[in-house]
Amino acid sequence: MTESWRDLPPPARPVAAAGSAAVAAVRDGSAEEFDKAVSELAALDPAHTGLILGTTVRLLLEDGHPDGLTADDIREALAACVRAHPDAHPQVVLWLLAGALGVLDEENSPAPAPEELARNAALLITDLLAGREIRAWLTAALTEIQHTQLND
Repeated sequence: MTESWRDLPPPARPVAAAGSAAVAAVRDGSAEEFDKAVSELAALDPAHTGLILGTTVRLLLEDGHPDGLTADDIREALAACVRAHPDAHPQVVLWLLAGALGVLDEENSPAPAPEELARNAALLITDLLAGREIRAWLTAALTEIQHTQLND
């Protein structure tokens, strides 16, 4: 599945392309395509990838809980992802959730390997999408990032 992301800023294009390819591969059950997309994500600038995918996760969580998130909501998001995707690593998914919500203590919590982050981020996003298309969510995340950067 190849999508055109020409409307995005150049640094965001490879993240959007690899992220959407990873979600499509999870949905199609294509292990080979998933591994390829994860490798592409893991090879990208971790700052860009983390910001874009983390913002996407946060927006999806906020959308699913418009009255606010509780610890139980986060626990359920973690459990749902691990139940839906047996290859998901609970510690990495929790790390991703904490990072997306801005509550991660990065000094005392070293980052997992880029490959693990990419793999589990794709599984988490696929689960949070609940069948919806990723394009709108990546676009919303990038719009929010752009607004934040312009206002800083």
